[in-house]
Amino acid sequence: MQAQQKQTPAGKQPEESTGKRSLAGEEYEVEIGPVAHGGHCVARTDAGQVLFVRHALPGERVVARVTEGEEGARFLRADAVRVLDPSKDRIEAPCPYAGPGRCGGCDWQHAKPGAQRRLKGEVITEQLHRLAGLTPEQAGWDGTVMPAEGDKLPAGQVPAWRTRVQYAVDAEGRAGLRRHRSHEVEPVDHCLIAAEGVTELGVERRDWTGMESVDAIAATGSQDRQVVLTPRPGARLPLVELDRPVSVLRVEEDRGRSGTRGVHRVHGRPFVRERADGRTYRVSGGGFWQVHPKAADTLVTAVMQGLLPRKGDMALDLYCGAGLFAGALADRVGDSGAVLGIESAKRAVEDARHNLAHFDRVRIEQGKVESVLPRTGIDRVDLVVLDPPRAGAGRTTVQHLTTLHPRRIAYVACDPAALARDLAYFHTNGYQPRTLRAFDLFPMTHHVECVAILEPAEKGV
Repeated sequence: MQAQQKQTPAGKQPEESTGKRSLAGEEYEVEIGPVAHGGHCVARTDAGQVLFVRHALPGERVVARVTEGEEGARFLRADAVRVLDPSKDRIEAPCPYAGPGRCGGCDWQHAKPGAQRRLKGEVITEQLHRLAGLTPEQAGWDGTVMPAEGDKLPAGQVPAWRTRVQYAVDAEGRAGLRRHRSHEVEPVDHCLIAAEGVTELGVERRDWTGMESVDAIAATGSQDRQVVLTPRPGARLPLVELDRPVSVLRVEEDRGRSGTRGVHRVHGRPFVRERADGRTYRVSGGGFWQVHPKAADTLVTAVMQGLLPRKGDMALDLYCGAGLFAGALADRVGDSGAVLGIESAKRAVEDARHNLAHFDRVRIEQGKVESVLPRTGIDRVDLVVLDPPRAGAGRTTVQHLTTLHPRRIAYVACDPAALARDLAYFHTNGYQPRTLRAFDLFPMTHHVECVAILEPAEKGV
């Protein structure tokens, strides 16, 4: 096929020249192979070069246009720009902003909801096999990805689930979402997956000139609404008039040596109140909370059913955030038990201490898990909840945890590759998965949440 362009993809910084010809814009007619981790499928050119193709489905024949890559590269990135032989799982994308070169927020708008969950299951299976050497059966997983309550909708209907949306702002002050692997903004007038409370704010209809981004938050279980504004350097904060009452926070560069950003209240509450497991949690400054309204309860239920806490247990909640799992554990281990939470973010630690202040035997420590945990002097625990960031817990943390000889470990993972890598580390150190459950808490995207329950290998599965 003839190349249609020979330039750096929109929004990309040009890479250092390697002397090799860019293939961006080249088109190939290809048969689409299996799904791969990251929201794309695998194909090969006639010359055998690997293509990672977005907007395609396994088994289809498409024309794929290269978006990134050069001659001799290990792989190329591409978009399916014409579908010649569609899959039975293909539907017309419900969102007008989905498709090649447009919004990068959703990966599977063009797939039926059941097919999306099957694709996510195939990715989990592949990552378990490739990185941990496990079959689904060995991982204690039945191969299914469960939808959240209320999300099982007919094809063409989109669950409005995202309670936290970060809108990027373009040079003209329009709110939108980033294009895939790009800094360019796709202006939108409505995000289909945004929760009703976010949509009601009307962020997309306002002029945000001078802003870099606008984070819109609609709390679950309360009427709290919040926007977090990140101005461009030197810009003044606009007068914020939205369609619903809202608190406003501003992100500012810290002038100190840390180089970190501070979050400051402009008006309203500096926090939102989230509800989960029968308790209200304060979450300050746009801090982390699960974005699906059913996610917190779904994950607490899965973790507690897997751990089966007993009165008097000593438990750890690592990467504890605002204290969601620490609170659930404290309820179940009782006054004779104890819970230690560790979290690196200062504001989250303050929230967790506030949220769990009525538990006498809960302690929250600030710092990186791999640094703080060895300094606690704890040499044995009964239960562990491990909810690391997307990169996973890592070898060092896994090794230390296994020396504490917990009865069971609950690993909450938002990335199946990181989970699989850490499961391999656990196996090396004498722990194996007893059960694994997967939940589709990010419909229309490639993301999936897993809960693995581990125990010492000698106990068997």
